[in-house]
Amino acid sequence: MDQLIIQGGKTLNGEVSISGAKNAALPELCAALLTGERVVLENVPDLQDVATMLKLLGNMGVEIDKTPNGMITLKAPSSLKPEAPYELVKTMRASVLALGPLLARFGHARVSLPGGCAIGSRPVDQHIKGLQAMGADIKVEHGYMIASIMGGAQRLHGARITTDMVTVTGTENLMMAATLAQGETVLENAAQEPEIPDLANMLIAMGAQIEGAGTSKIRIQGVEALHRADHRVVSDRIEAGTFLCAVACTGGEVFLKGANAQHLEAVIEKLISAGVTIRDVPGGIWVSAPKDPFLHLKAQSFRTTEYPGFPTDMQAQFMVLNAVSKGHAKVTETIFENRFMHVNELVRLGAQIDIDGKVAMIEGVPELSGAEVMATDLRASASLVMAGLVAKGQTRVQRIYHLDRGYEKMESKLRALGADIERVK
Repeated sequence: MDQLIIQGGKTLNGEVSISGAKNAALPELCAALLTGERVVLENVPDLQDVATMLKLLGNMGVEIDKTPNGMITLKAPSSLKPEAPYELVKTMRASVLALGPLLARFGHARVSLPGGCAIGSRPVDQHIKGLQAMGADIKVEHGYMIASIMGGAQRLHGARITTDMVTVTGTENLMMAATLAQGETVLENAAQEPEIPDLANMLIAMGAQIEGAGTSKIRIQGVEALHRADHRVVSDRIEAGTFLCAVACTGGEVFLKGANAQHLEAVIEKLISAGVTIRDVPGGIWVSAPKDPFLHLKAQSFRTTEYPGFPTDMQAQFMVLNAVSKGHAKVTETIFENRFMHVNELVRLGAQIDIDGKVAMIEGVPELSGAEVMATDLRASASLVMAGLVAKGQTRVQRIYHLDRGYEKMESKLRALGADIERVK
């Protein structure tokens, strides 16, 4: 099993290219199931979750052509098998995104209940509730969602759907299914993350009629069929935010090529309040920070919430910055119940953090010291890499397969900026 060995204390300088967003690429790969014509996606990140999704689609019978430069061509023939088995689903919750497109186009589907990170409960009941409102008959048997269209109808029908909670994958699944439904579908309490309008742009290029993506109300007028399209995946705002926090921790000057500052306003606001210099420039984001955060930066309290609020996917990374900045900070996690699992590992490195339920209290310390730590989930692994970059001495990060699920060649990108980091078996 691979590990990362980091010698801390190096500043980061130079330019890094931000990859395509994992959380946009995964639903957009599933969107290819909505048509029998070819769909071309550009800027697809080379990640383990993407590889898993491609394997899942290929197992169904989707024709896939992948090039080294991040371009993937998909063609989903009418003869494919609309099934997602547990063996291919158990490591990735995003596999549930196949359910809506398969049901909308083929009228039936058999999709395993998904797995993924152990950061907390992420139920699919909102997906099921929404599809049932559109005329789906869905049973959960032996760990599978078995879906068909009620009454022998050929198509799902439009509906007004208000989810009980804001759900990104639920919004994506229902939006994809609604593109081929008969009549109008209105999604209330829809997620507003930038990946939602990016998926909508792809679907519109395929012939879908969608209004309001990126707001809390999305209207979809169903069409009989979608067609071929080319689409470029939006840049990964969480990868960009992770690099912003890494530079803030270590010091230096870095240009994040392709990053979109408008997608990171809540994070950037906190970084600027901490004392980090950030500029939104043509083609990306420029960030500069002093070498010693404890002397120059101030810890920031925040509360995670749905977009456009502070993202839960940036909580662990920003906590590292708070741990080495001057002062006290209070971090409240409202999205997932188990998303403080990185705290014990940060404490091993010398951080002073106390947990009380959903609240973490952090007191900044002058320095961290290297140690052996273990990643527990995707964003926790990124936070431990960041901590290793700033810690004195050597840090060894184990179980980095979590990191490979969501960050494309992270150690190579960091090494190009001057970090002393190496992947070993």
